[in-house]
Amino acid sequence: MKNVKILSVLILLSLTVISCKSEKKVEDFKKITDAYFDDKNALDPLGATQNGQNEYNDKFVFEMTDSYRKKQAAFFDKYENKLTSIDTTALSAEEKNSYDIIKWEVTVGKKLLKFNTNLMPIHQFWGTNITMGQYASGSSAQPFKTEQDYRNFLKRMNSFSVWVDSAMVYMKKGIDKGIVLPKALTVKIIPQFESMVTANVEDNLFYAAIKSFPKEITIDQQNTLKKEYASVITEKLEPQFKKMAAFLKDEYLTASRTTSGISSLPNGKELYKAYVKQWTTTDKTPEEIHALGLKEVARIKAEMEKVKTQVGFKGTLNEFFESIRTNPKLMPFKKPEEVLANFERIYQTIKPNVDKLFSLQPKTAFQIKRTEAFREKTASAEYNQGTADGSRPGTFYVPIPDVTTYNCYGDEDLFLHEAIPGHHFQISLQQENKQLPNFRKFNWFGAYGEGWALYTESLGKELGLYTDFYQYFGMLGNEMHRAVRLVVDTGIHNEGWTREQAIKYSLENEAETESAITTEIERYMAIPGQALSYKIGQIKILELRKKAQDKLNNKFDIKVFHQKVLESGVLPLALLEKKINNWIETGK
Repeated sequence: MKNVKILSVLILLSLTVISCKSEKKVEDFKKITDAYFDDKNALDPLGATQNGQNEYNDKFVFEMTDSYRKKQAAFFDKYENKLTSIDTTALSAEEKNSYDIIKWEVTVGKKLLKFNTNLMPIHQFWGTNITMGQYASGSSAQPFKTEQDYRNFLKRMNSFSVWVDSAMVYMKKGIDKGIVLPKALTVKIIPQFESMVTANVEDNLFYAAIKSFPKEITIDQQNTLKKEYASVITEKLEPQFKKMAAFLKDEYLTASRTTSGISSLPNGKELYKAYVKQWTTTDKTPEEIHALGLKEVARIKAEMEKVKTQVGFKGTLNEFFESIRTNPKLMPFKKPEEVLANFERIYQTIKPNVDKLFSLQPKTAFQIKRTEAFREKTASAEYNQGTADGSRPGTFYVPIPDVTTYNCYGDEDLFLHEAIPGHHFQISLQQENKQLPNFRKFNWFGAYGEGWALYTESLGKELGLYTDFYQYFGMLGNEMHRAVRLVVDTGIHNEGWTREQAIKYSLENEAETESAITTEIERYMAIPGQALSYKIGQIKILELRKKAQDKLNNKFDIKVFHQKVLESGVLPLALLEKKINNWIETGK
């Protein structure tokens, strides 16, 4: 009996030791996720500001430099090694997701570092130069509430003036190695820099925040900041903007390539495969995606033919496209404010119906704004997230470069995608989720995030929209737009298509104007692979919904399905599929 008692004690002690070790591993993993978030923010302080991490608001990095890329490589090695110390059997399901996400990001990041993408540090669509312009407006993520806030951005302005020199240095290296932008993109960047030079400093974009001081800033502080901002703008920034514009016109434009896709660059095909993996979070090949795109274009075109018949249009589908592009009834606005008011009307229409589909909804406030003038001509409609603490609302930005030609036929669908229940719901819920480690609250996978937003476009009728044939056609048009992206993105970067071929294909299959399509094609040229994420993600979510409906039958609840898709934040698609499959099995 005594031996049995001793044995029992020994077993209990060993179990306690095992339990303590498991807890230590879990505790260690929490430290890893916390440190991972801090290190990611340090590598991307402009992004940290976007995410409301205000301790980074004065920080700035030179992301194209060799020294910065060495820091990136060290970051990836550090966390690759740290993951090997973790016993994954001791982790919860959500912690295992965190583990797999870090592993995925490190693997993809290390792969992309093998390519000289830093030799093309600017383009017309996004990047440091665009972000700094947005932050300078005073109405974006960079806070301007205290004197210290103003000084934080002043420090960034000083760094940005030096950054312009670094960009030119690496672009010259790119010229030497034949790693340069297409001419069509270089042409678009020149006016962006030229527009940031003004006759009067008060009219400069970087002076914007000075014109609307909060009441907390004293008169003496205001006067000092006015002088310091004016000095940095006139003595540092504007000379650099002029220098960059001259370099682009006199040197870089001549050296820019005539090809459209990155497959023409050294190791370009391999680079494109890496981008495809990054943006789709799958192992699909460019060839598979191209074929899928052609299939989806054919399917959606058949649906469009039905709508054309329903409205009584007698011509071809391409003629119907042209009639939509030029229909004055679809361009009813005379003032930009009327465009914004129309989106507000859409918002009010869906509000009563959202509860029928979503039990999980965000607390973060939401607003609709016009895109800033300095980037409006080349911008697409977009969503910029708010902050989890409620200090900044989520913002749906609408570019209105010419209100008289603004066509509203796709506005209902656009609102669902960019605003509610698309990006605003998904991103806000993710940031508000206290169960997620910080690095996941502010994470992004295009295939999930854009896939979700495109999926929500299919919910329009359930939300009280698409009662007008043209608005429903707008939904088909936007889905077609994403299907066309599969074809033209892979066409440009893998099949050797020219910019003109891609524009022609889009015009034949979409109702967008040639100017809008041209802007889009040039966007795909600038950020290869990103355009693939929408349709690949949407198809996966639709596939998982159908599987859940088929397997669960009368137990299927759309609100629970949406909760399960949204509650863990962005995931690589394989992890999302695993999560939904587990839920289906539990529900059965």
